Amino acid sequence: MDWGTDLWDQYDHIEKHTQCGHDLVDRYIKFVRERTEIEQNYAKQLRSLSRKYAKRGSKEEQDCKFSNHASLQEILNELNDYAGQRELIAENMMTGICVELTKYLQDLKLERKTHLSDAKKAQQNLEFSLKNLESSKKRFAKEWAEAEKATQQAEKIENDLNATRLDVEKAKQHAHARTHTAEECRNDYAAQLQKYNKEQNFFYYSEIPQIFNKMQDMDERRIRRLAEGYCQFADIEKKVLPIITKCLDGISTAGKKINEKQDSILFIEQHKSGFERPADVEFEDYIQGIKPATSDSSLNPPKTRAKLWPFSKKNKAHAAEDFSHLPPEQRKKKLQAKIDDITKELQKTQDQSDALEKMKGVYEKNPQMGDPSSLEPQISETAQNIGRLKGELAKYETWLAEAVGREETSNAINNNSQYCVVAAEQHPNIYTEFEDEFDDVETPVGQCTALYTFEGNSEGTVSITEGEMLTIMEEDKGDGWMRVLRASGEEGYIPSSYVKLAP
Repeated sequence: MDWGTDLWDQYDHIEKHTQCGHDLVDRYIKFVRERTEIEQNYAKQLRSLSRKYAKRGSKEEQDCKFSNHASLQEILNELNDYAGQRELIAENMMTGICVELTKYLQDLKLERKTHLSDAKKAQQNLEFSLKNLESSKKRFAKEWAEAEKATQQAEKIENDLNATRLDVEKAKQHAHARTHTAEECRNDYAAQLQKYNKEQNFFYYSEIPQIFNKMQDMDERRIRRLAEGYCQFADIEKKVLPIITKCLDGISTAGKKINEKQDSILFIEQHKSGFERPADVEFEDYIQGIKPATSDSSLNPPKTRAKLWPFSKKNKAHAAEDFSHLPPEQRKKKLQAKIDDITKELQKTQDQSDALEKMKGVYEKNPQMGDPSSLEPQISETAQNIGRLKGELAKYETWLAEAVGREETSNAINNNSQYCVVAAEQHPNIYTEFEDEFDDVETPVGQCTALYTFEGNSEGTVSITEGEMLTIMEEDKGDGWMRVLRASGEEGYIPSSYVKLAP
């Protein structure tokens, strides 16, 4: 079954059907174009979302060392890659479906227009042939009527007794001429009829069926191409599904990488101060030695116990170059990190110096390549940088050795103190008569002057102002802090680097 055989007389329906098919292709193109816009907007919103929640800045980068923070950053990165795949889907749909189908539809429209034009032309030729047939038929009918009339007139004249022989001959010749003309019109009509029947047979059995079959083939090709476009709609997304799945797997992997124990350990390492826990509070037995208040008591104000563990929020102290304002553990970490940075920079500068020296040697051997003296400023500057970096490296290594040595000394003092306490417990009666006196009086170890103002906002610390004279009650034991007594009677810990010892 085909259009040319079964729909030979359905030109109007074929025209409407093919137009409807082209409209469907155009409709599908618009649908895919809107889908690509949705994908592009979706990808754009995903990228904005990932940027919005991505951490920036030193504080947030510090937090990213924790696995739960780092995993969120990985998830945001995977989401950004996922957005890229959505953009790829939109791009492939636009180029593979919209652009290609639009071009194909233009070719189809041109082909359809050609076939319809050929059909109309064939129809016009057949109609023109039919007009010629009708014209020859009318002419034959007219001439045949005139011939019959002339023949009847000739017979009438011949039967008229009053007519002359000349009139009879003249009437017969006129009738014969009319009859001859009628025969010619009859032959022309027969020829036109034969021609029209031949053209009509060609039109309905050959020409129109061929045109309609071509239009059928065009429409079937359109349907097949549209079906491919339908499949492309899914295949384009299927091609990126492995990458999308990989992004989603990356998100799952980021969640599984979280290690809560490791995060806790990292938090401890970042903020461990290295301070010793406070010792037990000793019992002060006033019954054995209550002394009346004297004027000398004002010289030795009662001591206030310092709380060594600052729980409350503490304002940042002024940063010292040797990080002595930090607790021991944090100071060592900062010093080591600084040493590592200086070492890397020193190695880089040394490599640069070696390269300049080699270049200078090449210039000396081959003057045409360059002037060796032009490198002298760079070589001199590099040498100065190397000297400066070596000096800084030695300085920070000295501070690190000092920090490590102080901690070891502090640990040794603490161990000795514990040993003395144990020994005192074994011989409780050795210093009984001096016990009360030592509990009430603490001997200062020196004087100092405050170089900077310090706000002691945490427990166990005390605020000081620049230029203030302070009494040292406990020296720095290697942790960067000392205990002092103010003239007002306040006592607490301050950074050792904030004061200058009195001579």
